[in-house]
Amino acid sequence: MSDYEDQHSASIRLSGEDPGYFADYKIRDLKRLAQTWGMTAPAILDFGSGMGNSLPAFRKYFPDRPTVSSDVSEKSLAEAQVRYGAQEAQLLISATEIPAPSDSFDITFTACVFHRIPEDEHLHWLRELRRVTRPGGRLVIFEHNPLNPLTQHAVRNCPFDENAVLIRAGEMRRRLRKAGWTAPRTEYHVFFPRALARLRPLEARLRWCPAGAQYACFATA
Repeated sequence: MSDYEDQHSASIRLSGEDPGYFADYKIRDLKRLAQTWGMTAPAILDFGSGMGNSLPAFRKYFPDRPTVSSDVSEKSLAEAQVRYGAQEAQLLISATEIPAPSDSFDITFTACVFHRIPEDEHLHWLRELRRVTRPGGRLVIFEHNPLNPLTQHAVRNCPFDENAVLIRAGEMRRRLRKAGWTAPRTEYHVFFPRALARLRPLEARLRWCPAGAQYACFATA
């Protein structure tokens, strides 16, 4: 597990930030979106939660309702418990199913997971996420933006992303619609490295610009 963290940190060193920065900004932005949707204490599923790197941010921004973690790796879920404690429920995802009843969650969330899932499985998992999301609930997908050259450099230099296939935001929206999600939208994020952190307040005005290192696609069940 430490090898993964070391290699992940090395791959993003040009940003000047550590992985915790990227985990935190995503959940902070998820909180902003949830507020615009009128969700004060939503039931959230973290799909592909891995070793729980987003748990501190979930606890910080959504303190009123524990997020449900889920992953295909039993080892990763166990490591999350060791690192962050066992406050949140955990679901072990099978080869074909999220072990949760239909309409269980207000928000289903996933961060930089789909570029590691074989593309011929994307529609299946997008439909499975829709199944466990209540009608009117939301899916939020954060992904790497292949239009950003620094993102491409980071992915090329991360051994754990050796077989990754980056997905353009427009293609992700198309797949969301095909899987039955409605009104998919995109916002772009991460425009300035730490050396230019003083410019980051401008990023809220640049969510329309496809030059960001990452993007979020969100849609309605």
